[in-house]
Amino acid sequence: MHGVTAPERRYVITFGCPDRTGIIARISGFLAEHGGWIVEAAYHTDPDTGWFFTRQVVRADSLPFDAAELRARFGEVAAELSAESSWRVSDTGERRRAVILVSKAGHCLYDLLGRVASGELDVDVAAVIGNHDALADITRAHGIPFHHVPFAAGDKAAAFEQVRELVAEHDPHAVVLARFMQILPADLCREWAGRAINIHHSFLPSFIGAKPYHQAHTRGVKLVGATCHYVTADLDAGPIIEQDVIRVDHGDSVEDMVRKGRDIEKVTLARGLRWHLENRVLVHGNRTVVF
Repeated sequence: MHGVTAPERRYVITFGCPDRTGIIARISGFLAEHGGWIVEAAYHTDPDTGWFFTRQVVRADSLPFDAAELRARFGEVAAELSAESSWRVSDTGERRRAVILVSKAGHCLYDLLGRVASGELDVDVAAVIGNHDALADITRAHGIPFHHVPFAAGDKAAAFEQVRELVAEHDPHAVVLARFMQILPADLCREWAGRAINIHHSFLPSFIGAKPYHQAHTRGVKLVGATCHYVTADLDAGPIIEQDVIRVDHGDSVEDMVRKGRDIEKVTLARGLRWHLENRVLVHGNRTVVF
């Protein structure tokens, strides 16, 4: 029986800067100077903002130094190009960690845990935190700690502080709101900026409030969908990572629409989380570039 070959270790460089001539030459020249072997490169210029974006992937074994020194050396290039502060160098040899927040609906959690267990989603789920305990058993069945943090009416601040402390213990690369039905306070939105990822149905803002699928069924909509986005203090209005839709028709009941909506939520969240973990998402203002 053949063993599984470990993926090739790579360094991923991502950044944005004001567009100008010579950027690509400067980046490739810097890497070539140190023997860097580029295996993937993507570029985009936004004509509306005049901003340039790139994602460069380099074989780690082609460079004579580690990721920390690459960050230090590339920092000089980033400064020269006036790159925004969010530029980063990541190491695929470093395991990615995620913490998942849930309530009662389990479809997104089941899907993510299944993808992690099968190796399809390469991330360590450090913990699952729920404001209800309905999903404790399935979480623990996967060997993952589950923390129940009740949200008492009128005292949500204390509950959110407990959630913040639990998340901070793991310093995750992603905090996934997998149908977590609590609105994050502004301070947590700031602390988890660029890491907190949410999923919601794409009826917003058309059908706000209770029973959106009932509202949509009454209107006879032909598409239902989902939006995966970064969490900001503006409710459900953060930078969008991914969206998708699925068709419905006049023969679908409300229950059919809910089922199809859950299906598309699962796929969209998993796709968005994967892109985030692979450092494929660059945020500029309230928009994203996804390479």
